[in-house]
Amino acid sequence: MIKLYDELTSYENIHKAYIDARRCKRYRSSILRFGCELEKRLGEIEKELLSRSYKHGGYREFVVSDSKKRLIKAAPFRDRVTHHALCNAIEPILDKTFIFDSYACRKGKGTHAAVRRLEKFIRSARSDAKRKGFACSIFCLKCDISKYFNSIDQDILLKILGRSITDGDVTRLMTEIVKSSPRGIPIGNLTSQLFANAYLNELDHYVKRVLKEKYYIRYMDDFLILGEDKKHLHEIKEEIRLFLDKKLELSLHPKKASVFPVNKGVDFLGYVLKDGKRKLRKTTVKRFLKKRRRYKAMIKSGKVRPDIIKDSDASWRGYCKFGNAYRLMKRLTP
Repeated sequence: MIKLYDELTSYENIHKAYIDARRCKRYRSSILRFGCELEKRLGEIEKELLSRSYKHGGYREFVVSDSKKRLIKAAPFRDRVTHHALCNAIEPILDKTFIFDSYACRKGKGTHAAVRRLEKFIRSARSDAKRKGFACSIFCLKCDISKYFNSIDQDILLKILGRSITDGDVTRLMTEIVKSSPRGIPIGNLTSQLFANAYLNELDHYVKRVLKEKYYIRYMDDFLILGEDKKHLHEIKEEIRLFLDKKLELSLHPKKASVFPVNKGVDFLGYVLKDGKRKLRKTTVKRFLKKRRRYKAMIKSGKVRPDIIKDSDASWRGYCKFGNAYRLMKRLTP
């Protein structure tokens, strides 16, 4: 029987990790330098992993401002290759433990699937309420976690991961990557997306198995529950608050944990679902226009290539099409 660590450290897996890590970034100078000595560099990673001597490098930090300011930590490219190699090995194991309605960073899931699922939930919840004799208006409990990635307790995380990943060598590698940051987990790491999903998987199972909530959906640290009883949802919010505090040492965002009628519109993953329609979030539209003006100025000054605005426009068109905003898309893009 092949051990998990043997799969992780195989040259084939490390080479695949390199291909995945460079995707859409292959012309960056650090990646080009790595590629110039590809066999040597990949061999060094393989040797360090096999000898159990791998040590994670330092991070380059920068701030990204989109909907809010976020500190991004970028690992050296060799470490990003290692992250991909690790995720290739452990993701299928961890994914089996996730509930169906967890949608972030999973194959076959994503934002569009989550929005469609929420639309189905709204229709079903209204039918349930009508059948039980409640008013057709239903309510939504919508929450997110305060400073989620930075608040993850590393020891609790490793304990959670250790329940599914029992290979000691893989566990040591996960520990090296997790402990490479002084606290929390870095937003920029591929491993962080998987680890963050596993951390809140604890909440998912609590909501489904203990609280037995039927209409629950989560995308990373944004999650919501639908129901016909407003008072019940407020009680559930407090149950969740206590669970997060005691079991995961997390806190609900004080301004983003609320109960409201669904007919006022549910703002979720960039879309506002209201009256059976998907409407675009106004702040997202404004952010796109601001970004487009900035890109045009950067292109004019020669700081970036002209094709960067094509990528931005393609992303914008996909966002509009899913939101049934064809006329707005045509008006705001050439």
